[in-house]
Amino acid sequence: MTEYRAEKERWMVIEEREMERIHAVLGEFLKLSGAKCALLIDKDGYLITKHGGQSSFHDDTISALVAGSFAATKEMARLLGEEEFSVLYHQGRHENIQLTLVGDRVLLTVIFDEQTTLGMIRLYAKEAAMKLAEVMAAASAPAGAGSARLGQGFSASAKDKLDSLFQ
Repeated sequence: MTEYRAEKERWMVIEEREMERIHAVLGEFLKLSGAKCALLIDKDGYLITKHGGQSSFHDDTISALVAGSFAATKEMARLLGEEEFSVLYHQGRHENIQLTLVGDRVLLTVIFDEQTTLGMIRLYAKEAAMKLAEVMAAASAPAGAGSARLGQGFSASAKDKLDSLFQ
């Protein structure tokens, strides 16, 4: 189970089976699109997971920069009367990066080179983002909400055991 803070002290808990689904979606995306690497980064700049080939960048650094880029672009969108832009693209000489908003908290960050086209990335990223949004919705319960998944009576049973230990 992976837990991390996201957006103003909200926590997201991603259980192992959800993480497996995320990796399956990212693996399928990379295979279909021809991209080199896909990262899921929350809007606060925390890396959730990475899938794909070796990279020459530091994961935490790229995560922070992606979140900063998205935040700056959100302000540009606001100035133009938009709530935010859902897709950002940065073109380099040899490598490119596309950011796609997944739900309202996560960015699908795709790194690709001239071995594929922007059209392929956009086509498959849109599909992957929809699938990832479904998985992330299941993982978006605030901290503590996961206890609802434990059977009924768990809290009472745990309290009774703690009381018996400390009496």
